[in-house]
Amino acid sequence: MRTVAVVLAGGTGRRFGSDLPKQLLELRGRSLVRHCVNAFGQASGVDKILVVAAAPLTARIRSDLADCDKLADVIDGGAERTDSTKAAIQWLTRDVASSNDHDCKVLFHDAARPLVDQRIINDCVAALDDWQAVGVVVPSSDTVVEVADGQIQRVLPRDTLGRCQTPQGFWLSVISEAYQLADADPAFAAVPATDDCGVVLRYLPDVAVGAVTGSQRNLKITFAADLAIAEALLDADDVPD
Repeated sequence: MRTVAVVLAGGTGRRFGSDLPKQLLELRGRSLVRHCVNAFGQASGVDKILVVAAAPLTARIRSDLADCDKLADVIDGGAERTDSTKAAIQWLTRDVASSNDHDCKVLFHDAARPLVDQRIINDCVAALDDWQAVGVVVPSSDTVVEVADGQIQRVLPRDTLGRCQTPQGFWLSVISEAYQLADADPAFAAVPATDDCGVVLRYLPDVAVGAVTGSQRNLKITFAADLAIAEALLDADDVPD
């Protein structure tokens, strides 16, 4: 099956505290979304790239990425992350039909994770040969507790806990079915999923979701300090052996 990487760049980055949308912030002279597109463009297992952008930014991002060989399109996203995922699914469904393919692999990646590496991307593509859904996970190095009303209720077993990263990968047929079931559930809008593996786990419980090992380096740029950390990581790459 072909593999399409979807870079989700529809957020506003309100927590970052900048007037510029987070996905357009620069790291080493390139926007965060450009870093992500470049990473997937270098991956031998990725055939094409789709970017889902906030509607006011679509034309700007399309122009900025015009020279990316594997870029198939830049489309408008929605108000919520799940809306952007659904817009991508609709585009991918049409693309698969026009290519006379029966299915494809799709990797959903947050534009706020500009340091995703080739090992993670390649592992996700390979894992989708054996799994219909996969997520990237790093073990929790901290003790995790459940808190309610300002009080610690219980300590959770750290050895069974992990933190999710992206990309998250699926067979298109699987993620499409999961979202169809979600759309038919009135409760979904009241408690929306924060990631796509959560939608599959919630609506397709018989589909096992494989775990691909992530990396501490694959950090999410949420606050200004995170951008400084990403800069420091890139500086460390430049240090001679």
